[in-house]
Amino acid sequence: MDQSKRRFFIALLPPQEIQDYANEVKEYFAQNYNSKKAQKSPPHITLQPPFEWHLEHLPLLEQALSTFAETQTSVPIILKGFGAFAPRVIYINVVKTPELMRLQGDLMAHLEESLGIVDSVSKTRPFAPHMTVAFQDLTRQNFRAAWPEFQHRELEFQCIVSQLTLLIHDGKRWDVSKNFALSI
Repeated sequence: MDQSKRRFFIALLPPQEIQDYANEVKEYFAQNYNSKKAQKSPPHITLQPPFEWHLEHLPLLEQALSTFAETQTSVPIILKGFGAFAPRVIYINVVKTPELMRLQGDLMAHLEESLGIVDSVSKTRPFAPHMTVAFQDLTRQNFRAAWPEFQHRELEFQCIVSQLTLLIHDGKRWDVSKNFALSI
C-alpha cells in the first residue's frame, strides 16, 4: 500500500461502560473460541466502512466530518441481544432506529458528495448496524459451537451517542484518530 495512504473508517462508539461489556465478550471469544480479530478495534457501530485516504488530505476529511457533525443531533442507540452473519460473525445487535438509519444514510451521501468516498458494497445492500464481537478468525466449527450459546442470551443497553469517531489503522489495529461532536 502507498505509504502516504492510510485506512480509515467512521463509526459511533458507545459509552465506556458498554465498551467494557463488549470488550469482555470479545475477550470471552478470544479465550474460548480462539477468535481475537475483533479485539483489534474498540467496540463500535460502523457508519462508513474502511476506505483509503491520503494523509496529506486528512485536514480535508476532518473538515468534511466536522461540517457534517454540526448539522446532526445526538443519536439514541439501543443494543438488544446478539445476532450473526453465519458462518463467521457474531455481534451485539443494534436496533435500526430511524435516527440511526438517517444518520448513516446522510453520512454516506455527504462523504460521496463532498469527498468522493463511496463504498460500493454498501450501495448494494441495506445498512445492518451491529457491534462485532467475533469475526474473520472465528472458524465455522467454533461458530457452530458459540452461536447456540449466544443466540438467546439476553442483553439490552440504551444510550445516546453524541459524536462521530474517525478511526485510523496503524498497520496492526484500529485507533481513534479524532472525534466530531454532534450538535445537541
